[in-house]
Amino acid sequence: MIGLSLPDHARLSRRVATVLGQNPGPFTGPGTNTYLVGTGRRPILLDTGQGVAVYPEKLAEALGALCDSDSPGDIVLTHAHPDHIGGVAQVRARYGMLRVLKLPWPEKDAPGDPITPIARDAIIHDEGVTLEAVFTPGHAPDHLCYYLREEKALFTGDVVLGAGTTVIPDETGDLGQYLDSLRRLLALELETIYPAHGPVICNPKEKIREYIAHRELREQQVLAAVADGLEQVMKIVERIYVDVPKHLHQAAANSVRSHLKKLRNDGRVVQSGESWTLTG
Repeated sequence: MIGLSLPDHARLSRRVATVLGQNPGPFTGPGTNTYLVGTGRRPILLDTGQGVAVYPEKLAEALGALCDSDSPGDIVLTHAHPDHIGGVAQVRARYGMLRVLKLPWPEKDAPGDPITPIARDAIIHDEGVTLEAVFTPGHAPDHLCYYLREEKALFTGDVVLGAGTTVIPDETGDLGQYLDSLRRLLALELETIYPAHGPVICNPKEKIREYIAHRELREQQVLAAVADGLEQVMKIVERIYVDVPKHLHQAAANSVRSHLKKLRNDGRVVQSGESWTLTG
């Protein structure tokens, strides 16, 4: 996503506007997309960015210019990674103790920022909109996407991005769960994806299928490398990611480990310390 740029705020549809989180980076692209969702003067704020100092001012500009509003209503969160929840305290400091709705993740939810727990299949109503929570673990154990019924649109958080692919974190991610989540999303009637990073996706089913195909290809490449006797993660990275600059190989190693762990869970490889071999 390096080189992408997005406006500070923009109206995307009658019901959806976006406010950029102002936190660009190699994994966030232009920054986290936060969304104002609803047709009333107190729209839902979906995700809050990372907590960058200028974000509250950009949010206030967007509320006034795009929603004729002086405050959001409820805050709804996709998951508890810092670039999605980091702005909660800022928003509450400016607008009061707004409700924060999310699926709990006790190890990550900040005790100083009380939340209103919601279920993995919650339905959230606001003026002009109905959001259906869709449980999509894999990138994070608490991850929810939100289906906007009125537009047949999906806020995908970090499950599907506007550019690039999703990171599966070493400690708390699960590639098997992630692929299951993607396949469940294919069952939805979709016309638009509003991702947490990168531009709006107007070919949602095609994009999701591309994501699944990419991971399936990587799995076969990793399995073939192990079958050829490459037991160490970085050796597998060097074989598969020949066109990727060396300084990005550590990030690629994270992806390889996620595939190896899935293959281990599937009973196809075994781990001994830092070495990986085929079963049997």
